[in-house]
Amino acid sequence: MNLWYGDFQALHNVSLNVRHGQITSLIGPSGCGKTTLLRCFNRINERYGSVRTEGEIQVLGKNIYDADVSLIELRKSVGMVFQRPNPLPLSVYENIVFGLRLHNERSALRKADLDLAVESALTEVGLWNDLSGKLKKDAATLQLEQQQKLCIARLLPLKPEVILMDEPCSALDVEGTRAIEELMFRLQGRYTILIVTHNMAQARRASNECVFMLLGEVIEHRSTEDLFQSPQNPKTAEYLEGRFG
Repeated sequence: MNLWYGDFQALHNVSLNVRHGQITSLIGPSGCGKTTLLRCFNRINERYGSVRTEGEIQVLGKNIYDADVSLIELRKSVGMVFQRPNPLPLSVYENIVFGLRLHNERSALRKADLDLAVESALTEVGLWNDLSGKLKKDAATLQLEQQQKLCIARLLPLKPEVILMDEPCSALDVEGTRAIEELMFRLQGRYTILIVTHNMAQARRASNECVFMLLGEVIEHRSTEDLFQSPQNPKTAEYLEGRFG
């Protein structure tokens, strides 16, 4: 696919096959198009003015740019986690059930079902033991690591197929980063995860496959181990060796 911001072409003939249930990292120097590509998968780029795309993206066998695609349903299936934690200005409980309330008639939601969804989501991200007695607590008062885990937990009741992560550890310390990476490993298999990261060590640790991008093009896409140990493209080798970027 191709993408333009006004007259500037940000993505050039990108062709990519992301494997189901795997963690795929997108790496490359700043401005190479990796965040733009990530945001194509849930069409969030369209929130910005003057964006034009050409080509298609298949999610579950459906081109997400087809005229009959609902953006609400697409973003239900393709959730996103941003660089800085962005919990809603609500309680922990209401953050988790927000999506369920948005996508369902209120009369169809039973309190018991909401309670179960909250417990399940917080358990899955490793927060239930810490927060089970603090569900009415303002989510913005949590530690940054907990906030980011909560933002991931907020997606899970909607049962997404894909989780997009745009440098999800950039605001976290070493321990917080380790916790998010461990969470990604627990989620893989059930969810397809794409992560943009500027941290080469993180890409190597925390992904099954790796995509190297440069100037809006995909230069190389291989298993993470193969890409780091024996890159096939000289540009990939130069980047990994720190010669630019």
